[in-house]
Amino acid sequence: MTIRLYDTSARQIRDFTPLTPGCVSIYLCGATVQAAPHIGHIRSGLNFDIMRRWFEYRGYDVTFIRNVTDIDDKIIAKSADQGRPWWSIGYENECAFNDGYAALGCLPPTYEPRATGHITEMVEMMRGLIERGHAYEADGSVYFDVRSFPGYLALSRQDIDDLRQPAEEGITGKRDPRDFAMWKASKPGEPDWETPWGRGRPGWHLECSAMAHKYLGSAFDIHGGGLDLVFPHHENEIAQAKAYGDDFAQYWVHNAWVTMSGEKMSKSLGNSVLVSEMVKQWRPIVLRYYLGTPHYRSMIEYSEEALREAEAAFGRIEGFIQRVVEKAGPVEPAAEVPSAFADAMDDDLGVPQALAVIHTTVRQGNSALGADDKEAAVARLAEVRAMLGVLGLDPLDPRWAGETDRGEDLHGVVDSLVRMVLDQRQAARARKDWATADALRDQLGQSGLVIEDSPDGPRWTLGAR
Repeated sequence: MTIRLYDTSARQIRDFTPLTPGCVSIYLCGATVQAAPHIGHIRSGLNFDIMRRWFEYRGYDVTFIRNVTDIDDKIIAKSADQGRPWWSIGYENECAFNDGYAALGCLPPTYEPRATGHITEMVEMMRGLIERGHAYEADGSVYFDVRSFPGYLALSRQDIDDLRQPAEEGITGKRDPRDFAMWKASKPGEPDWETPWGRGRPGWHLECSAMAHKYLGSAFDIHGGGLDLVFPHHENEIAQAKAYGDDFAQYWVHNAWVTMSGEKMSKSLGNSVLVSEMVKQWRPIVLRYYLGTPHYRSMIEYSEEALREAEAAFGRIEGFIQRVVEKAGPVEPAAEVPSAFADAMDDDLGVPQALAVIHTTVRQGNSALGADDKEAAVARLAEVRAMLGVLGLDPLDPRWAGETDRGEDLHGVVDSLVRMVLDQRQAARARKDWATADALRDQLGQSGLVIEDSPDGPRWTLGAR
């Protein structure tokens, strides 16, 4: 058994070899909490949740760090616009992110450090880089000298002579316009902290380098994040950490975006879909299926049609589970997933191929039900539950119990009303009044219900939207 991952730095899929046998250390760039999360934000957390689950299934002890960037230019700008403390805005949105992660079934990280809680570690790193000649102070700010680090831009494979830093970095006191800010000098009305070089606040890139060092040491296995972070964020993290003396990440794994009309989902573009709104319209487990089942390196083009297709596909899985449980009672997950599923997951987390194995197993289970082969149906359900459990999609898992329980009283009321109509339909069928029976079935269908005639009598389920 060898897990293989696409390493952005190598531009190829590599066999995964952990630094410490049996252990995996992962650092994921988490939320910048200037606003509530949209589904593009949560996709990253979800993709790495699936990675973590697969490592754990394979027997690894996983340390998973997902940071919170609770101070940056946008948070400060919103604080000024809204007349609210910066920390109030940050905490409110941090809670919204955690609610989003939890709603979609993401396991909590091992640690979730906030940037502002690690100023001491940042000052220590800056001091070391200045002493080594890789950073310098100018007008109260501290900049990283990119030309002092020969490996700069190895991750994004750019030419330094063609490089232009973002305009908002400013050029005050820089020796080279391409140098990036590790620490920004204090400005009136902005939050600041004391350092040997004056009061100020941290730069975005420094925060992650310092926190990764704090929680994972000088070397760790996997650094993750969205594809948009390769440059400048991850490139600058590498420069700081390695110039400081760390080996830093051994593998770089990046997830693709959720797009809308071909554009990356972004609040600044006005095309974002908030998680808090989506969970009101769609069941969270369906959203997890929609966001988590494409390959993590594939773009997801958002559309309601695609969501409806995901809902219908997951509904077929749930329908099979429900039918077996009704016939055989509770079925525990199998101890091991099928080998074809494992092979797909080992190969760069091939969730689409793994999902195909699930649907094939569901079809086999449905055939067994049709043949009244209870033993085979139960065996297939055990396999399906094991596979869904790895993906965090098992509807029988207690994690989703709250979703199942919601509206239970209403479900009972609807069931009673539907049973009355179904009894009328059965009576019409018994007297061979097929027109009335079909009309009653069609009327239920127009209400969004799917009627299935089974050997045990008619049963109803909610249809796709």
